[in-house]
Amino acid sequence: METLTLNIPPAVGLTDEQFYQLCIANEPWKLELTQTGELIIMPPTGGESGIRNSDINIELGVWNRQTKLGKVFDSSTEFKLPSGAYRCPDAAWVKLSRWEALTTEEKKRFPPICPDFVIELRSETDTLEKLRIKMREYRDNGALLGWLIDPQTPLVEIYRPGKNVEILNFDFHNPPKVSGEDILPGFILDLQIILNP
Repeated sequence: METLTLNIPPAVGLTDEQFYQLCIANEPWKLELTQTGELIIMPPTGGESGIRNSDINIELGVWNRQTKLGKVFDSSTEFKLPSGAYRCPDAAWVKLSRWEALTTEEKKRFPPICPDFVIELRSETDTLEKLRIKMREYRDNGALLGWLIDPQTPLVEIYRPGKNVEILNFDFHNPPKVSGEDILPGFILDLQIILNP
């Protein structure tokens, strides 16, 4: 099944509580809400994408367990961005000090925070342009670093605040390693591991 997009007119709107209850009532679908009122309904992940997402979270989680610099989130975590949009990156990381500044209730529901670092991995049902819109949205809402990984093209796009998007095209059989730079010091993701499940 493909991703569906429904327009929610401003007159209808959804409160934070209504959106939360809508998400809970419609598991296993993953729902996102854009700042312009588009309700995005995403199907469950397929096998290869699931393996790749899992491998990304393992790599990020191992690095974070060693450094203890923040918190790692998987693709089922919904973040409420400052713009009012609700988004679920495939992998996300938040600095520990920012996470600890949230209330207990905010941590339990959809955290009202933009992750410091995000990864979107293009699956068979994703369009590259829609993922690019999400990546710009993360950047515009405060993400310090973001990677859009597209196994289909193949390419990696690196998003940083105030800079043009860096695009790394590569041969599928010889993918690059990408660095967490000074945002995630010492974190290197070898795309060879991720792209060949």
